[in-house]
Amino acid sequence: MKDDYYEANFDGIVGPTHNYSGLAIGNVPSMKNKSLASNPKQAALQGLYKMKRLSELGVIQGVLPPHERPYVPLLRNIGYRGTDREVLTAAYKNQPELYINLCSASSMWAANAAVITPSIDTEDNLTHITPANLFSELHRSIEAETTSLILQRIFSSPLYFAHHPPLPANPQFANEGAANHCPFYRKCGEAGIHLFVYGKSAFGRGGLVPERFPARETEEAVTSIARRHRIFPGRAFFVQQSPRAIDLGVFHNDVISVSNQNFFLYHEHSFVSTKTIIEEISKAFEKITTTPLITYMVKSEDLTIEEAVETYLFNSQIVTIDDGMMAIIAPVECQANPRAKTLLEKLVKSDKNPIKNIHYVNLRESMQNGGGPACLRLRIPLKKQEIDSITSDVFLTEKLYLRLITWVERHYRDKLMPKDLQDPKLYEESRQALDELTKILGLGSIYSFQK
Repeated sequence: MKDDYYEANFDGIVGPTHNYSGLAIGNVPSMKNKSLASNPKQAALQGLYKMKRLSELGVIQGVLPPHERPYVPLLRNIGYRGTDREVLTAAYKNQPELYINLCSASSMWAANAAVITPSIDTEDNLTHITPANLFSELHRSIEAETTSLILQRIFSSPLYFAHHPPLPANPQFANEGAANHCPFYRKCGEAGIHLFVYGKSAFGRGGLVPERFPARETEEAVTSIARRHRIFPGRAFFVQQSPRAIDLGVFHNDVISVSNQNFFLYHEHSFVSTKTIIEEISKAFEKITTTPLITYMVKSEDLTIEEAVETYLFNSQIVTIDDGMMAIIAPVECQANPRAKTLLEKLVKSDKNPIKNIHYVNLRESMQNGGGPACLRLRIPLKKQEIDSITSDVFLTEKLYLRLITWVERHYRDKLMPKDLQDPKLYEESRQALDELTKILGLGSIYSFQK
C-alpha cells in the first residue's frame, strides 16, 4: 500500500439459486438463455477464481455475500402466512411468475449494488454510498434493503462513510448503481471527475428514447445522486446513453464503455452525443488534474454494438497493477471472437494507452445471464484509514479463498432448472449456506431468517 488511497474491488458471491429464468428485459443473453440448466456451484467457483486472479495482480479484493432467496419477506408483506415452507408452497402455486422473480441470484452483479463517491471528491470529505433502488426490474428491486444493510455493516464507521437510503422507488428515480457511473482520476487519492450515464429523462424533456427495450436509468436519478453525494461543483457530468444501443441490448453503460483512472475505452455509439461529452470531460479532467484524459474509441468497423453485446468486451475489467500500467480482465468470449480478440491485442500493442496485458477469465455461468467481469464488481476508492475501519473478514486472502471454495463445494448444487426453484429443500440448503457464510465473513445477522 504505497499510497494513502487505493481502489478496492468488491465482488458479489454468486448465490445458491443462480438460474436462467430470463427475467431481465433488454438483457439479450438473459432472454436468449431462458430455461437452460444452470450450475450454481460452477458459477460461484468461477466468480471466486476471478477474484483470486485480481488479488494475485495486486488488487485489493473484497467479497459481498449473496442475498436471501427465495425472498420470503416480500411474500409475507403481501399477505402470505404460515411457516416459511407453507408461504413458499402457496406462493409458487398461486403466483409462480412472482415466485421465480424472488429466486433470482442477481445480487451477484455488484456493479448494480450502489453508487459510491470517494471522500476526495466530496465537500464534506466523507465517502458517500447510495444503494441502487433497481426499480426497473422486480427481481432486482428487492435487493435494495439487503444491500443497504450489508454496506452499512461493512463500511460502518460514521467518521468516514455517509450512508444514504436508496432513491425513491418510482419510475422517475430509477437507478442502476455503479454500472452507469464512470469515475476518472490521475491516480487513486487525487481529485477527479465523475461521468453519470442515463437512458431517459423521466419528465419528458424531449430527446430520443429507445423503442424496443426500456431505459432503466433516469436523468433525475443520476443528478440526484451527484447532489446528495455533495460532489464538488464542476466534477459531475451527465450524458444520455444511445437509445439505439439500448435497443440492441446495451441495458447498462458498462456494456458499451469502461473506465479506469485516466483511461476511457468506449464505443463510438455509446452516447447520444459521444464526441461532445468526450470533449467536455477531457477538458474538465485536464483542468482538474493538469494531465490529459487518455481515450480510446472503438469504431463499428472494428466491433459492432451487436458484437459488443455478444462478447461483453466493454464489460471487461480494467485495473491498475503494481508498476502503474493497466491490465484488462476480459471474458473468454472475447478470446473466442476473432474481431474482439484482434481489437484487444491491438489495444495492448498501442503505445498510446496504459493497457499492457490481457487476462482472460471464464465466467460463462454469469455471462449466459448477461454479466461479465465488470458486472460482478463494485469499485470503491478508499483511504487507508477507511480500510482499517472495516472489521468484517471480507477481504480476500488465500485462507478466505480456500474457506469459500470449501463452503461452495459443500452447499451448492451443480444443476438447477427453473422448475427446481419450487423445491423446499433448495430454500433450506440456501439458508444453511448463507447462515454459515455470515459467520465466515464476520457480518453478524443480515438475513430475515437470522432475526
